[in-house]
This record gives sequence, C-alpha cells and structure tokens, in this order.
Amino acid sequence: MEILRMAGICKEFPGAKVLKNVHLSVEQQEIHALLGENGAGKSTLMKILTGIYTMNSGTITYQGKQVQIHGPKEAEELGIVMIHQEFNLIPELSAAENIFLGSEAQFTRFGKINWSALVNASRQYLEQVGLKVHPKTPVSRLSVGEKQLVEIAKALSKKARLLIMDEPTAALTEVEKEKLFGIMRSLIKQGVSIIYISHRMEELFEICHRVTVLRDGEYIATLGIPETTIDQLVNLMVGREVSKRFPKVKAKPGEVVLRVNNFHNQKLSQINIEVKAGEVVGIGGLMGAGRTELARAIFGLDPVNGTITLKTRQGYFQGKFKHPRDAIAHGLAMVSEDRKDQGLILPFSVQENLALPTLDQRARLGVVNRRQESRMTKKYIDMLKIKVSGPSQRVGSLSGGNQQKVVFGKWLETNPSLLILDEPTRGVDVGAKVEIYELINQLTSRGIAIILISSDLPELIGMSDRIYVMSEGKITGHFTHDDVTEEAFMHCATGGVQ
Repeated sequence: MEILRMAGICKEFPGAKVLKNVHLSVEQQEIHALLGENGAGKSTLMKILTGIYTMNSGTITYQGKQVQIHGPKEAEELGIVMIHQEFNLIPELSAAENIFLGSEAQFTRFGKINWSALVNASRQYLEQVGLKVHPKTPVSRLSVGEKQLVEIAKALSKKARLLIMDEPTAALTEVEKEKLFGIMRSLIKQGVSIIYISHRMEELFEICHRVTVLRDGEYIATLGIPETTIDQLVNLMVGREVSKRFPKVKAKPGEVVLRVNNFHNQKLSQINIEVKAGEVVGIGGLMGAGRTELARAIFGLDPVNGTITLKTRQGYFQGKFKHPRDAIAHGLAMVSEDRKDQGLILPFSVQENLALPTLDQRARLGVVNRRQESRMTKKYIDMLKIKVSGPSQRVGSLSGGNQQKVVFGKWLETNPSLLILDEPTRGVDVGAKVEIYELINQLTSRGIAIILISSDLPELIGMSDRIYVMSEGKITGHFTHDDVTEEAFMHCATGGVQ
C-alpha cells in the first residue's frame, strides 16, 4: 500500500523547466532510493514535497488523500520530515534542546518552559535511535555520527511517517553507517517509510527496496533493487553507457617526489610515507584515523614535528612547511574535503574562484590583467567540462560536481608536482565522479604525483596504485593495488597491523 504518490510533477523557474512530468511512488514501510546526477531534479522534487517550492502542475497523494503542502511546518504536521545533508543543529544547545527546537510549546505553561519534562521526553527518542548520551550534552561535543542520530531523534519527535534522508552517510565511518542502517531497519518495522538519497551506489543494494531514477528533470524508471545492477542504474542516470566506474590507468611511477619522515604531533604518530611521480597513493582509514590531519600537516596548515623531502623544479626541499603559501610555492596543491567552507568562496564568480591562487601571476603593480584571467578561465571551463552559463556565474549556484571541478581548476593553474585530494568526490554524482577519475589519470600521465584520501573504499581501492591504511594516527598497513582486499584493509583500519 502506498504512503506517497507524486504524479505529473512539473516545476519551472524563469527561463528553465526543472521538473517535467516527474513521478514518485513510495510504499508503506519501504526504503525507497531517489537517484540521479546533480541537477537531475532530486532536490527540487523534495523541496516540493516538503513545501519549500510550489509545483506548477501535478498532484501529491499522501496516506490516501490528495494534499497541497504550503510550507515545511505543514509538511511536518503531516509527518513528512527531511534530514538534510548539512545538519540543522545548533552546536551550543543540548541534544534535548535541539530535538524539540521549535516545538517547545508542548512543554510551556504561562510562558515558562518545563525543562525537566523536555529533557525526560527527549530520552525516549534518544533511546529509540540508540544514542547513549545524556540529553543535556551539548551537540558540539558529539561526533558526526551522533549528530546524525540527534537529527533522526528530532524527526521522530515530530511523529514522522515519511522520512527523507539526504546523503546521510557522507561523513560517517563504516561502524556508524552500519549502526544507522540498523536504526533505519528498525524504523521501517515501526511503520516509518524512508526516501533515501545517496551517490554511494553500494549502499542502495544494502539498505533499499526500490529505486526511482531521474535524469535532466525527467522521470526515467522505478525498479526493484533485486532486479537491477549498479551498471544498469549508472546507465539510466547518465543516459549513456559508462564502461568502468573506476577507469584506473596503471601508473608508470617515476622517482620519489615526496618522502614524509617521522611526522608526529597530537594527532599523528611516527608517519613515514613516500609518493612517486605519476602514481596515486591512497590514504585510507576510518573517520578520525588521522588522514586529513596528515594532509594538513604536509601542506603546512597544522604544526608538526618531523621532516619532508620534496623534489621541486629547483632541486630538493628538506624540512617542513610553516604556511600553505610555502607549500604552494614549492609545487604542492590541496583539494580540501570541505569545498564549500575551505575550497571556494561561494558568493564569488567561477572566474574569481579559478583565479584566486595565481592572482600575482596576472598582476602588475597591483592591477590584474583581466584579459589573461578570462583566457585562463575559458581554458579550465573547456578542459574540465564545467557546466556554467558563463564565467561570471556565482560558483555557489553550481552543482556539487561542477563546484569540485572549479576547485580542481584553480589548483591545476598553480602547475603542481604533487596534488593532495581529500574526499574529492564527496557529494558528487556518478557521471561527475568518472570525469574526476579520468582527470586523475590525465594528471598522473603528466607525471604529477597524487595523494588520494577517501572514505569510499571501492573508490580508494579502484583508483590507487598503493594504499597506506591509518588507525588512531598511525600507519597500520601498506598495500599495492593488486594485493589489497576489503577484508585486509578493514583489519588494519580497525587497529590490526599488517
């Protein structure tokens, strides 16, 4: 029996048809995947369902009745609740306060909140999601996985019958992901239905019952998970055959470009690695293993003891970088894991973002040569196939995949000999992922050395020539592309030594 049917949904913005006759049907007690590339219309469809946008035409039938939803509050009153990829939590408030934020009236009498009743009521929801923390614990003290559980508890407090989860595992460890999946299965048994949005294809086959595919704002197909394959879903998403999800080209490594010697600080312990020209060296491990901390230390963002030996165009550098500008000057570049906060200035244009790290190369007496800047921008828009209306388009309005390409472009213009990629495909759709993988192949063919940090284990194994595994700030394993297995990797990632 259906809990939701969206039929013939159309949505237009000035000059653009975003949704064209889209359909979505969700059964009761079902986990239903909504799949599509960035820009396919998934977010717009969910914003219509939650009342943020008004559709131009179509119908929504919920729990057997045709409804019109005029805002998020109305959607929540119907039991339709969305958990966004970026948490809607206030770090300074407690878990209990976040759970009932906006719903305090039920605990209020004569203008005064009964805090004891609010805290006690929050306990049942924290227990329901298996989060064993005191309700008064500030959210700022919780891990990413624990924050995710607070978001779910918050949704349950609103008596959710239809839960929308957008990229819920993007920042979770494998252990946290499995815990989340267990909670999702428990919610289904309690009568909750779930719409699940994720670019991690393997997860769909682990947790979902059916999948609906959108492409370019149009409905393509709805399939039972047992009746399809990853390759078939990829082809439906991108509208063309993608022969390989990980089109790895075997490296022909050159001489050592980077050698890290005994790096150690509060987060790292006796790290020794090396990276050769033209190879991809993966850095893997569970969340909190120290992967990003290692990258930041190499790039001069965090203080560290130990030394690096780096082959530069001028010779060899030995020591450590005290500031990223020194690292950049010696041929290093870094695509950070959080492109929105650390990689881009969202209100700036595509051209302004591409130009930032190399402004001095096109400036004379403090005046930037805009003609050179425009030529540089066109070069990277064409080379990286960045989908933009023009160089002046605000970068914050681009899809995740195109934003990531802008980050790549700005660092490639620095002409690096070593490129550090920290979660380069997080929040990026399948089609854009393959384009990024092909770009990695192009870079290594030019002799550029790459450090690849990824929480996506198939990606890490599929695209790396060698892999170092980290656990609690230490290197616990080292594998080649040919001898690594998921079992051996996880053994080292959980503290076992190779």
